[in-house]
Order: sequence, then C-alpha cells, then structure tokens
Amino acid sequence: MSISGASLKIVGEVRSTEDLTLDGRIDGPVECEGGVVTVPASATVVGTVIARDITVFGRTDGQLIATEVIDLRPGSVVTGDIIAPSLILHDGARFWGRVEPNGLDAAISVARFQRKQRDAQAG
Repeated sequence: MSISGASLKIVGEVRSTEDLTLDGRIDGPVECEGGVVTVPASATVVGTVIARDITVFGRTDGQLIATEVIDLRPGSVVTGDIIAPSLILHDGARFWGRVEPNGLDAAISVARFQRKQRDAQAG
C-alpha cells in the first residue's frame, strides 16, 4: 500500500495491516506491526512508527519501533529513539537519539496502551 504525493499532508494516525510506503508529510503515529514501512527520500514522518521492518530514506522525528530491523539509508535524517533488535546505519545517514535493542516488549506495550487511549478519546 502506498500513501503518496509530494504535497500530501496527513495529520492524524495511520494504521495498516499491509506494507506501507509513505510519501509527503505524516504528522502522527504510523502502525504497521506485521509489515514493512518505507519512508522515501521525499517524505517526512513526525511521530512514532511501529512495524516489523522500517527503512528510512527521508526524515523521521519520533520513536522508531521495529520487531526485526531498522535500516537508515544514506541521506536519511532520523531524530528520536530507535527500539529494535537490529539496526543498519549506512554511511551518510544522520541519526540523533538513542538505540535500545532490549526495550522492544515494553515499547510495544506502551504504544498499544497509547493507541487504546486515542481510540477511547475518538469515541
């Protein structure tokens, strides 16, 4: 599944059970727990991203939580904590934050709790 368009701006939550390629600007959490999230070079995501695998070519500002691997490609700009058992940091990628390879279960539990709170507020 692709959410695309360089001028696209989404303010709110994105949830998917399919692999996602995000384009434009996303302000809010992105959840794709069983799949892959790709942030192309033209994209910016501000918020927590949760997926099996996360590949960043563009910009992210927020927690990245992956159950398998996070891959920061050359030219990517990532600000925030990374929680995953595996991190690939390519030459030319820029990263400001902490890496927590052992905090995955707690991070996913917190993210699920926060999602339930958002759902309850939405009614």
